[in-house]
Parts: sequence; structure tokens; C-alpha cells
Amino acid sequence: MSETKKNMGNISISYNAIATIAFQSALESYGVVGLATENIARGISQIFSKAPTSGVNIQYDGDIVNIDLYVIIEYGTRIASVTKSVANNVKFNVEKMVGIPVNEVNVHVRGLRVSDTD
Repeated sequence: MSETKKNMGNISISYNAIATIAFQSALESYGVVGLATENIARGISQIFSKAPTSGVNIQYDGDIVNIDLYVIIEYGTRIASVTKSVANNVKFNVEKMVGIPVNEVNVHVRGLRVSDTD
């Protein structure tokens, strides 16, 4: 995906590495209880592959990264605040860890979940 050539060698970063960083950053955000797949066909394929990046889509054009996240939010939280927090958290962590500028982070809310009060 991304290659940096220096005098001492090359550094390559895969889509899965960026997707894993985005996945973990989204799960650590307040109000997010999980990530969902973007459609049913992809959801069925994710069941069999056990990929840790379910619910994350990465587009890379050579200079910048665009990220789509499909999240499930906890019922009772402010959806706008949670999505803004998720987008900021993912953008910050990906840029900090990978060093590639993130153009945009699109957060798609796929559902709400009520937490267990027990």
C-alpha cells in the first residue's frame, strides 16, 4: 500500500495494518459497543474469515487515506458526539502510528444497542 524509500531500506504498510489501527481506535471510543459490516454479503464472508477489521473500509490513493467505519452505538448516548469523537480518535491514531495523512473518516451508524444493566 504505502512505501517509503530511504537510504537504509523500504517500509511497506498494508491495508490490514491501517484497518486494524482504525478498528481498535473506534472500539476504544466512548459510546461505541461494536462494529458492523457494510452489507450482508460482506458480513457472511467475515463470519468465515474471522478478520479483526470487520466494519472498516480503507481507500488509499497514494498520498492520503479515506476511512469508512460502520459502528454500533450504545443506546442513550448522543449519536453526533459519539461519531465526532470516533472520527477524531481514528484520524489521530492512524496519522500518529502510520505517518500518512488521513483525508476523511466517515462514520456510519448501523445500529443502537442497549447495555446490560445487571
